[in-house]
Formats: sequence, C-alpha cells, structure tokens
Amino acid sequence: MAALTPTASATSPAAPPPKEAAPGATSVRRRRRPRVWRGAVLALAGIYFVVPLLASFVFTVHTPGQGVSFEAYTGILSAEGFADSLLLSLGLAACTIALSLLLAVPALVAVRLGAPRLGPAVEIVCMLPLVVPPIALVSGITTVLGWGPEYLSTTPLYRTFIVVQDESFPLVLVIAYTVLALPFVHRSLDAGLRAVDIPTLVEAARNCGASMPYVIVRVILPNLRSSLAGASFLTLALVLGEYTIAALLGYQPFAVWIVTISGSQAQTSVAVSLLSLLIAWALLMVLSRAGARAAAGATNPAPAPGAPTSLSGKE
Repeated sequence: MAALTPTASATSPAAPPPKEAAPGATSVRRRRRPRVWRGAVLALAGIYFVVPLLASFVFTVHTPGQGVSFEAYTGILSAEGFADSLLLSLGLAACTIALSLLLAVPALVAVRLGAPRLGPAVEIVCMLPLVVPPIALVSGITTVLGWGPEYLSTTPLYRTFIVVQDESFPLVLVIAYTVLALPFVHRSLDAGLRAVDIPTLVEAARNCGASMPYVIVRVILPNLRSSLAGASFLTLALVLGEYTIAALLGYQPFAVWIVTISGSQAQTSVAVSLLSLLIAWALLMVLSRAGARAAAGATNPAPAPGAPTSLSGKE
C-alpha cells in the first residue's frame, strides 16, 4: 500500500530551482573593484607627479610684485653657457650610447649562443653600478687619474691620461657614464634577446654563408630595434641628468650648468629642468608607441603576395 500511495513530492508541483546569478554578473563585480582601485591609484600617482610640475611652472612664470612673465622661457636660448653645456651633454650621450651598445650587444649575443651558464655572472657584473655609490666611483676615477703625473710621466700612456681629461670633451665622463648605464642597457637588451629565437636565426644565417659580423648587423640588430631604442633613451636620460660625477671631476655639462645658474637665475634653471623633463616624457611616449607597433607588426605579419587572405580564397 505504501508503494502504491503517491508521495507528496510526486503530486505537488516541482519547486522552482533556486535562482543562480548570471555568469557575467560575478565577473562584472570582480572587474569593477580592480578598476576602481586602479583608477584611485592612477589618480594619486597623477597628483603626485603633476602637482610639483604645476608648482614649478608657477614659480617660473610668476614673480611676487611683478605679475606673470615668460622671460624664464624666452631667455633660455640666450642664457650664457646653455648651448655649450647642452651640446657637450649630447655629445657625451652619443658616445656613451655607442660605447655601451658596442660592449653589451656582442657580449650578450655571445653568452646566449655559446655560454648560457655565464648569463648570471654577466648580469651580476652589469648590475654592480646600482650597488656602488657614484661618490665611490668618482673616488676611484680620481685615484687612477692621479697615477698619470706620478707614475706614467715617462711612458706613452701619460699622453692618454691628458687626452681623456680634455675639458672641451672629457672622455673620462664617457667611460664613467658607460659604467653607470650598463644596468639599464643590459636589462633592455636582455629582454629583447629573450623575445627572439637568436640561435635559430644565427644558425639559418650561417648556413646561408653569412659571416658573424654580418649576422649581428643585418639579422640580430633589426630584431632588437625596440630594445636598442629603449637602451639608448635610458642612457640619454642618464647622461643629461647626471650631476655628481661631472661636478666632482670639475666639468660642466648640462646638469651641472643648471645647478650653477640656480643661484643667480633660479627661474631659468627651473624652467630648463621642467622643459627637459617634459621632453624626456615625450620621447618615452614616442618610444613606447613605436615599440608597441613593432610588436604588433611582429605578431601579425603581412600575408605574402598572392596568398589567400581567407578560407573563401581557396579554390
């Protein structure tokens, strides 16, 4: 009888299933929170950077009791020592970029091709300038330069010590800046080399009869355009903003000139610093966009001529 008697669950209508949240609702909630926090962090970062820039700009254009004037910007080109110091810094930057890339590119390519186990050792050596203070580096350079008159006056190297300290173009600053730029150059080039299959490219080029210098110039370097541009920009920014080494060695490149005129022409020095910062940011944005376009072109290569662009093109 119990088996023939319908149960309540069988006679009563089926209970509606519990409502489930839409699959996109939880993801939208999860996305909103990171977006809110991301916006708050970006806003705070923007305030942190923009407020000092605005304060610097107000300082350069407003003089108490005289009102607003843009003489600090219009008189930059005619300021005494501006052109000479800027040209000197640009020349030092060009030589530093060339020397650092000439040292780093063949070394990193050789390590990646023939001795991958030496990669950590090379990285440690390149990162040492981040640990050694610039004042210690200057002390060592001064000690080495002092050996010229004392120990090398009767040798041909004495003339070399005189040439590298020439005030019109001090090569000793190029050597010091190359050491300081090694960490940034290494990081940029190492990231580019990791993104490219260098052994396969080199092997293919060598099988076609190309020499190793030809492979580096015509095969490897074109694949490192973004990394080379990044390393060059970081080195340029480093040279234009470096003050300690140049000041202690007694030279006057661009950064030292800005500090020198800050006592007598404070508004002009701040205006030059502000313009240098804005130009550096503009170059960085252009560089990042160029790198993004290069990466997009590498991931989406153009179809070969005559190749079908879709499945409908097949016959």
